[in-house]
Amino acid sequence: MKRIIIEKTMHRNLPVLCIRFERDRQIEAALKKLDGMKWSQTMRCWYIKNMPVNFRAALKTLRPFGHVDFSAVIKKAQPAGKELNAPAGKEKNTAHREPLAEGQSAQVAKFIQYLRSKRYSNNTIKTYTDALKTFLRFYSNKMTEHITTDDIIYFNNEHILKNRFSSSFQNQVINALKLFFLVVENRNLDPQLIHRPKQPKTLPNVLSKEEVKALLEASPNLKHRAMLSLIYACGLRSGELLKLKAEHVDSKRLVLIIKGAKGNKDRIAPLSPKVLELLRQYFKAYRPKTYLFEGQVAGQPYDARSLQLVLRQALAKTTIKKPVTLHWLRHSYATHLLEAGTDLRYIQEILGHKSSKTTELYTHVSTKSIQKINSPFDTL
Repeated sequence: MKRIIIEKTMHRNLPVLCIRFERDRQIEAALKKLDGMKWSQTMRCWYIKNMPVNFRAALKTLRPFGHVDFSAVIKKAQPAGKELNAPAGKEKNTAHREPLAEGQSAQVAKFIQYLRSKRYSNNTIKTYTDALKTFLRFYSNKMTEHITTDDIIYFNNEHILKNRFSSSFQNQVINALKLFFLVVENRNLDPQLIHRPKQPKTLPNVLSKEEVKALLEASPNLKHRAMLSLIYACGLRSGELLKLKAEHVDSKRLVLIIKGAKGNKDRIAPLSPKVLELLRQYFKAYRPKTYLFEGQVAGQPYDARSLQLVLRQALAKTTIKKPVTLHWLRHSYATHLLEAGTDLRYIQEILGHKSSKTTELYTHVSTKSIQKINSPFDTL
């Protein structure tokens, strides 16, 4: 497969698109037909003024001749000293939004229909679909029935690794492609040949009890304090908090019912009498109609971005300098339960972890046993 590269550069003080490839008379003849396309003897490449209309025209002309690498055109400049290692979902936004090739849109629609019929969550459908579209745009000149595991390995190297996207994004692409080829192409990709990234072994970020207390008490707003307190008190994900309704608070049994959580599973979490009293004060003051926590529009759930802002505002009122996120409160809850002697199996159920290995991560950040170890430095 012939490789064609489109790059951005400056020529005679003008921004241009530079097109490089091994000499081919057919490609050269096709490029000559484009208005404004010229050959540069100094740059040793064909070039055209850097404009969206010119980029689209060049891409359409070049695709039939081979694989067109235009990653250098769409890649955003990174701040000095920083590497691109964005979490899953941010890489997808860097993908070029060129229309899919003929026939690919129908395949994507069929894939989405399958995911909906299997009742995948909206977030999973969007994640898989965006990952699939990124891959299909990369191979827009190749029929999907001709794509092999070698093509996926090439994509990993020439798109994901070359642009330094995260290992999480690479895993999402592989998961989406395996399911896509099984559903749409009715064939399995050999899992032994697909290169999955080695996952970094990172530990959960945890706050001390004193830091959690300071953070929760920092907000003067009753609703804000109730939201942050409930996330910590029940080990909730932020999305789970926003979907809660008043009937999910069982004050008689002192449990919180979490409906349709990750993996479309329901679970319950013990409800502290102290946080229950805080919720009663909140409910009496705000009288939400549908969701337990609503925004400015009655009957609509509180906005996820606004909830993050609530945390940042509370954090700013404390002396905590750590880059705290809402998920840190969930991690802290699990770790504090473990340090209090709660069995790992119960923590796994409360958090809704599918695998016990996920819950076991908290044993590595718990200080209960580590603090009993005397440093040899003390005996010097």
